[in-house]
Formats: sequence, structure tokens, C-alpha cells
Amino acid sequence: WILIALMIYFTGLTLYDAVYEPVPDCGCFGDAVILTNWQTFYKNVVLIVFVFIIFITARRYYNPMAKWLQNTILVLVLAGFTGFSVYQYHHLPWLDFREYSVGTNLNPDDTGETKVYLTYMNKETGEQKEYLSPDYPWDDSVWMSKWEFVDQRIDDSEVVKGHNLAIYDADGNKVTDFYITNPGYQFLLISHSLTEADQEGLAMANELYKKLDNAGYSMIVVTGSLREEISRVKQYMHPDLEFYNGDDIELKTVIRANPGLVLLKDGVVMGKWHYNDFPDFSELEEEYLR
Repeated sequence: WILIALMIYFTGLTLYDAVYEPVPDCGCFGDAVILTNWQTFYKNVVLIVFVFIIFITARRYYNPMAKWLQNTILVLVLAGFTGFSVYQYHHLPWLDFREYSVGTNLNPDDTGETKVYLTYMNKETGEQKEYLSPDYPWDDSVWMSKWEFVDQRIDDSEVVKGHNLAIYDADGNKVTDFYITNPGYQFLLISHSLTEADQEGLAMANELYKKLDNAGYSMIVVTGSLREEISRVKQYMHPDLEFYNGDDIELKTVIRANPGLVLLKDGVVMGKWHYNDFPDFSELEEEYLR
């Protein structure tokens, strides 16, 4: 009864979303699967059919599996699901669907092109034709007198949107490009909040910075914290480690760890680590710093 009630409610809700579009997409599956509001509604229509079948036939269903085996499977599934969730919380996600995943070029040379399609209708016959702007006879006065504009659509599927990360120094100067486009190896220690950051993780990052700095590699801290908190943390970090500011929401998008470590080379994301998995300098040398 609860399941059928929920499905009826959400099927109606997704129909409302599809018709009136109060939000651009449902967000049900995050960035893993992006559905339009109509696709979300159709998905619920398919699901509710099977839910009705379960609802109608539930009392007549007999499970030949022994009760102890059913309970064992249930416990194993719950334990596996819980263990997987806990592991993902204490490490980076196995699959990263965000725009800062490993291998992503944050500064692509070719950003693609946005295409605009215009639909015109023949005033006499009602025939409609779609043209890629500006490839339509807009300068033909005779044609323009017979056809009228009715709609347009924008196709930006080939556009590489890049990133929204902005890095500022203590004086408010934007220094994003200097670090993101660094042709060498660039380490970013990301902490959306130094107050909430894992202290042991900060200590490990501090030790790693000493070795990186001695070897001539650049590493900075990007945080969403205010100056007072930055000043407090600076007291027990290496004096040469530079702190910069960034939007805390965007920093959470960059990496799901506080703190987290990101390695860039010429704008390409080479590696990302949760503070529970910070690498040793020797590991970095062997796998990345060649």
C-alpha cells in the first residue's frame, strides 16, 4: 500500500514537472544519468505498471525459497549495501561523473560550437522547415513574405563547458589561470572548510608539501574558509604553503573529501585522492612525476 501510494504520488508529480517545468531536470540520478522531465515521467509510467502487478498478485505469491535462506540473502544485501556506502564515504567515489574527473582537460583548446536552428512555416500550406542559422534565405524578400518564423532550438551538445573553479589570493585577485594552466605538475589541496577538515589529513598534506617543495613541485591550498580560520590553520602548517580562496560549493564539486588532493598537469586532472588515501612522495614519483 505504501509503495503504490508513493508511485501514484510521484508519477503525478513528475507529470506536473514535465508540463510546467518548475525545475530543468529531476536530479534523481545526479550527474550519472541526466533525464529530462518527460523522460522521468515516462520512467515512472513504466515502473508503476510493474508496481501494480506486484500490488495485485502479492497475496497469491508463494516463495519456494526457505525462510532462513531468504533472511540470509536479506542480511547479506543489507550488509553489502551498508559496507559499500561507508567505504564510498571514507574514500573517493569509484565512478566520478563530475566535470573534474581524472583525465578531464580543464582548459580544452576546442570548446565546440553552439548551433541555433530556426523553424519557419509556409503561410499558405502550413509546411514547416528547420534551418541551421544563418543558413536560410533571410535576404530573399519574396521568400520572407511567404514564410514566417515559428520557433527556434539551441543545440549545445558539442560544447565543452569547461570548469567553474575560481581561485583568488588574499587581495581578491583572480589567479585561476596561473595555477590551472601550469604546464608542469600542480598540486591543489582542496578544503571547502578548514574548520571541518580532518586534522590528520591536513598534517599528512603538510608533510607531503615539504617533500614536494624540496623537489621543486608546486602545491597550494584552496579553501572556502574565511581569513580568520586560514590564519589559525597556517600556524601549524609549513610557512611557505600558500592559501587561496575559492567557492566552497565548487570545491565540494572538485573533490568529495575534506581535505582532498588534486594533481594537475597543463590543465589536465592527473589524479585525485581522499585524505584517507593520500599518497607518499615515493608513490607520486613512481606513478606520476616522471
